[in-house]
Amino acid sequence: MADSTDREAGDDEVKRRFREALERKRTASAGRGGKNGGAGSKVRGVHERADHQRQFRRKSG
Repeated sequence: MADSTDREAGDDEVKRRFREALERKRTASAGRGGKNGGAGSKVRGVHERADHQRQFRRKSG
């Protein structure tokens, strides 16, 4: 009986620590919002010149 109580207390502690970590992560990312805040897209150079056709080859072997 005491073993299951200890396990539940340990599970609650782990869940609490995960919730705290998630809350820290959310507040940290919320502070960086905006255009120049670093929360923008990391994709660069989406529109390249289309003067050639890309060629895809299947790997043999």
